[in-house]
Amino acid sequence: MFFKKIDERIKIIFIIILILFFLIIGRVFYIQVFDYKKLSEYAKDLWSRDLPIEANRGLILDRNGVVLADNLTTTSLVLIPSQIKEKEKTTKELSKILNVTYDDMKEHVYKNTSIERVHPEGRRLSYDTAEKISNLKIDGVYLVKEAKRYYPYGNLLSHSLGYVGIDNQGLSGLELEYDKYLTGKQGAIKYFSDAKGNKLNLSDIYVEPTSGMNINLTIDINIQKSIERELDNIIDMFKPDNALAIAIDPNTGEILGMGARPDYDPNNYKKYSQEVLSRNLPIWSSYEPGSTFKIVTMATAVEEKVVDLDKDTFYDTGSTKVDGSKLRCWKAGGHGHQTFMQVLQNSCNPGFVKIGQLLGKERLFSYLDKFGFGEKTGIDLNGEGQGIIFPLNKVGNVELATTAFGQGVSVTPIQQVNAVSAVVNGGTLLKPYIVKSISESETNNIIKQTTKTSIRKVVSKETSLIMRRALESVVALGGGKSAYIEGYRIGGKTGTAQKVENGKYLVGNYIMSFMAVVPSNNPKAVLYLAIDNPKNTALLSSYTTTPIARRILLDIIEALNIEKQPGGIEKELEWTDKELKVVPNVINKNVKEAKKLLKEFKIEYSGKGNIIKEQTPTSGEKIEVGGTIKLLLGD
Repeated sequence: MFFKKIDERIKIIFIIILILFFLIIGRVFYIQVFDYKKLSEYAKDLWSRDLPIEANRGLILDRNGVVLADNLTTTSLVLIPSQIKEKEKTTKELSKILNVTYDDMKEHVYKNTSIERVHPEGRRLSYDTAEKISNLKIDGVYLVKEAKRYYPYGNLLSHSLGYVGIDNQGLSGLELEYDKYLTGKQGAIKYFSDAKGNKLNLSDIYVEPTSGMNINLTIDINIQKSIERELDNIIDMFKPDNALAIAIDPNTGEILGMGARPDYDPNNYKKYSQEVLSRNLPIWSSYEPGSTFKIVTMATAVEEKVVDLDKDTFYDTGSTKVDGSKLRCWKAGGHGHQTFMQVLQNSCNPGFVKIGQLLGKERLFSYLDKFGFGEKTGIDLNGEGQGIIFPLNKVGNVELATTAFGQGVSVTPIQQVNAVSAVVNGGTLLKPYIVKSISESETNNIIKQTTKTSIRKVVSKETSLIMRRALESVVALGGGKSAYIEGYRIGGKTGTAQKVENGKYLVGNYIMSFMAVVPSNNPKAVLYLAIDNPKNTALLSSYTTTPIARRILLDIIEALNIEKQPGGIEKELEWTDKELKVVPNVINKNVKEAKKLLKEFKIEYSGKGNIIKEQTPTSGEKIEVGGTIKLLLGD
C-alpha cells in the first residue's frame, strides 16, 4: 500500500514535469518562430550605437533662385572610448594634430561614455587635419560628416539672413525666425557593440540625413547688390554713424532689397560686437523722419479735402509762430506765394504747419494710426521696433505743428516705406514680408506660400493718383531733381531731420533721407535711403542722398525691366544741368544727312557703307547736348 502511493506520486510528478517540458518547448518554439523579429529588434536596440551624421540646413535663395545661404561639407571627430585600446598613445597623437593640450584631450579619450564628440576642437575640421586623423587608423576614432553654413556673398543681406551657431542652430535673422523649417533631420551610422563597448560582427546600417526646407525670399539679388554697393560708397564718402536702405514692391509688400551699415560677415560673426549683430537698422532703428513724413501729412490733407494742391495757396514768410514757438522754413526769407503743390515741392515747413492746423490733431493722428505708425508692421523678421507717436491727450498746438512736418515723432524706416507704399499703391496698407515661399529641398514642392496681406484701406484711389503726380513734381520741379531720370517718371521726397539726444536737438547732427517711387504713374518699387550724421557734405539731402538714390533707382529699373513711361513732367533745369535735346531719326539716311541732323552731338560709326542702318540712342530719346550717338553703317 505504501509503495503503491509512492508510485502514484512519481507518476504525477512525471506527468507534471512532462507538461512543463512541453510548455517550455512550446514557448521556445513560439519565441523562435513568432517572436523572433520583435525580440531581435529589442536586442539590436541594446547593442546599437549611433555615429551622428548632421543634416544640411535648407538653402536660402533670392526670388530668382540665387543661393544666399548654402552649406559646406566638413568633418568632425567622434570617439568611442571603450574601443580605444591604446588610450595614452591616442591622446598624444590627437592632441598634437588638433593643437590642444594633453590634459584637454585626455578628458575626451578617457571619458566613461558610449560616444564622445570632441567639442569644440574636433568640430569643422580642415581637410588636412581630417586626413591626418584618418591616417592614424585607430579603433574607436571616427570622422563623421558635418554641415557648415556658408554665405557665398559674405556681408550681403547679413542682418536679414542672420547667422548660425557651431551646432548649426539659427541664432539671428531668418536663420532664427525660420529655424524649424531650415533644420534638417539628423542621420547616423548605426553600429553594434556589446555591453563593454566591443564592436559586434554585425553589418553597419546607414541612415541618411534629411536636409531642411528651402526658404525662397522676395529679395532681388541685383537690387540688393546695388544697395550694398551704394551703402559702401556712402561710408567711404561721408563717414556717417550709420546708413540704411530699403526697396519694396508697393503693390504686394514684398521686400526687394534691404541693407545697413555697419554690417557683418555671417561666415565670421564672432568677430563682431553684439550691437552690430543684433541691430537690423531698417526695421529696428527709430528716429524723427523729417520731411519724408510730409508725404503722409499731404496725403491725409488731400484725402480730407482740406487743401486743393493746384488751387489753394499759402504765403511763406520764412517762419511761423505757434504758441510762442517760432518754427522756421529751411529757406531764409521764405518761399513767398505758392500753391500747396509747391509747398510740397519746396518742402516748406510753415506750409505744413498750416496743413496740420487745417486738419486738427484728431484727424491727423487718426491717419497716423491708419498708416501704421506707432505699431510694428509685422514683417517676418525678428527685432522690429515700433516707434513713438504722441498720445492724443498730450498733443498741443506745437506738437501738432511739428508732427505735420516730421519732427517730434519717432518712426522706423520700414514703417515709412510701408506707409508711402499705401499712399501710391491705390491707398491700401499692406503687411511687408521677405519670405516668398518655403519648399521641400528634394522635390521643390511648396509647402508654405506667402501672399499679399491687406491690413486696411487708408486713402482713396483718387488721393493716391494725386499724390503720385505730386511726388513726381517734387523730383521734376522741386528738391528731388538729382533723382530725375529722363523718361522714367521718378517720384520722391527729400528729408533732413535734426537728431535728438536726451531730449535735446544736436547741433550739426542730422539724418539725411530720400523716399523715391518708380515709376510714379505706375509704381513698381518704393526706395528709402537714410544717412545718419554724414560728414564732409552740405546739410541738404538733395545733395547727399538723392544722387545716390538715383543710382539705385537705375538698377531697380533694369532689374524689374521697367519700361520708359511717356507723359512725364519735364525737369526744370538748374545751372548745373546740361541742356537736353531730342535725338532725331536718321535711319535710312546717308552719312551727310545724318551729320547735319546730329550736329549738336558726337557721332561714332561702325560698319561699312553710306546708309545709316541702326542708331543708339533711338529717335525720340533725350540726351545731353554733346552726348554720343552710335550709328551702324550699311549699303
